[in-house]
Amino acid sequence: MSSSPTETIVEVLMPKMGISVSEGTILEWRKQPGDWVEADETIADVTTDKVDVEIPSPASGRLARLVAEAGDTVAVGESIAEIDSAARAGEAHPDEDDSPTPAVVAEAETDRSGFISPVVRRIADKHSIDLNQVDGTGIGGRVRKKDVLAHVESGNTSAQKAAPMLHSESPYQPDPPVTDTTDGGGREPLTPMRKAIAEHMLASRATSAHCTTIVEVDMSRVAARRAELKAKAAGKPVPTYLAFVARAAVSALEQFPVLNASLDGDEIVHHDDVNLGIAVALDAGLIVPIIPRAQTLSVQGLAESIADLADRARGKRLNPDEVHGGTFTITNPGQFGAVLATPIINQPQVAILDLEAIVKRPVVVSGADGDSIAIRPMTYLCMSWDHRVLDGADAARFLSNIKQRLEGGEYE
Repeated sequence: MSSSPTETIVEVLMPKMGISVSEGTILEWRKQPGDWVEADETIADVTTDKVDVEIPSPASGRLARLVAEAGDTVAVGESIAEIDSAARAGEAHPDEDDSPTPAVVAEAETDRSGFISPVVRRIADKHSIDLNQVDGTGIGGRVRKKDVLAHVESGNTSAQKAAPMLHSESPYQPDPPVTDTTDGGGREPLTPMRKAIAEHMLASRATSAHCTTIVEVDMSRVAARRAELKAKAAGKPVPTYLAFVARAAVSALEQFPVLNASLDGDEIVHHDDVNLGIAVALDAGLIVPIIPRAQTLSVQGLAESIADLADRARGKRLNPDEVHGGTFTITNPGQFGAVLATPIINQPQVAILDLEAIVKRPVVVSGADGDSIAIRPMTYLCMSWDHRVLDGADAARFLSNIKQRLEGGEYE
């Protein structure tokens, strides 16, 4: 877009949103070209695989143009919009003046069509697509993600053309993708968060040598302790079972430091602090905020931190720095009634602990008069771990240590 001599263009950049975040996807533009914006006023909502954030305007002025559209994924530091800071509130903007000449329109459209978002570039490279051969439906004819995906589905790529030959060489013939939606099922696109989760989970499965070890734990002592705390609470929140498991796990990690580590090439990196990740289920997916230096917190302190993180995660109020740097993760599907699972490791960590539902079951207990049957609150602790870094004996000892702490009341 051409700038008049009086224009002072300020670029709106995709901000840095934590050390591990390299790009963001624009969810929605709250302002459109021609709108007046104040400095620090929110002009767009952006999502990453970690957290949703609001993008403030870097200056007061008139939004001159959008460089990226809603749905585009843009690398950190790249321009997503331009603001004319020389404009004045109340002044007419181009849309309110006489229509620009065709030459000016053409020039503006050419500028817009030249931008290719990183996600479009990745798809094109993956399928060996010449973007010059793709019809763009974006501003000024710019190629958008849906355009390149439609090009892929049309079969006009080298990957598509090679597929029949590859299939003919294999006795296995995969079912063709379902395209008929006459049954009323319909389709919906994956959300940016869902896509990010899919990519990270597949990458984790391809990276780590996943194994899962499971122990059964009698939670009677924990249940009794919670009852004591509830009687003294006077209306205050009582620590959840998850907080007790977290406290026992953090203590065990200090005794088994290989579980509080990560793998960097051919080296195991041991971490001094236990930065505990707690998986939080959201309506649209999953997020893992971090409790830094969890080894310094009591059961009550962990309970308060877990509740705070979960509340802010569901309210989209987490800071980007609160969702990276974890060294060990605990997930809690048991709160939804699940009784057994094999969780996927949260890279680059080497293990993830899973707390399942606490269910009353008949078990054999030993007493002074011999064995007997008793009803006890029981649960399974399931841990997936990276066989590249540790062995089954290490995993079993670690879980047994947590089990002993929970059953023996050694967690405070």
